[in-house]
Amino acid sequence: MIYLQLLWSYLKIGFFGFGGGYAMLSLIHNEIVVQRSWLTSEQLTDIIAVSQVTPGPIAINSATYVGYAITGSIWGSVTATIAVCIPSLTLMLAATRFYIKLRANAYVAGAMEGMKPMMIGMIIAAALLLLTPDTFIDWKSWVILAVSFIASIKKVNPILIIILSAVAGLLLYL
Repeated sequence: MIYLQLLWSYLKIGFFGFGGGYAMLSLIHNEIVVQRSWLTSEQLTDIIAVSQVTPGPIAINSATYVGYAITGSIWGSVTATIAVCIPSLTLMLAATRFYIKLRANAYVAGAMEGMKPMMIGMIIAAALLLLTPDTFIDWKSWVILAVSFIASIKKVNPILIIILSAVAGLLLYL
C-alpha cells in the first residue's frame, strides 16, 4: 500500500512540477510533509541538502532519498524515482512531437510566457518553505545562507560555494 501511495504521490509531483527540480520542492514538501506526514520539514530539508551535493537533478535525487526514507528499502527508492521520471518522459515525448509545429501559435506562446513567472514563484515558495525554525535554528545558519546568497549573486562558482559551505558547517558545528 505504501508503494502505491509513493507511486501516486511522485506521479503527481512529476506531472505538475513545471519549472524543474527547485520548483518541485514546494510540491514535494506539500505531498510528503503536509499531506502525508511521512517526513518532517527538517528531515526533508536534510534530504534536499544531500540531493543538492550529489550529481543529478534535485527532483530525481530527492525522490530516490525520500523513497528510501519512507519505505526503508531500495524498492521505495526505485518506485519514487521512476514515478517522478515517467511524467517528464511522457510529456517530453509528446511535446517534442508537436512543439516544432506549434511554437509559433499565439496560444502556445502565450501559455509559455504565463508559465515563466509561475516557475519563479514556485522556486521562491520552495525557498520560503525551507526557511523554517527547524531548519534555521541559529545565527550560524543565517550567516552561511547570506554568504552563499551574496556569492551566488557575485557569480562565484557554485561548486566552490557548496564546498566552502560544507567546510563552514564543519568548522561552525563541530
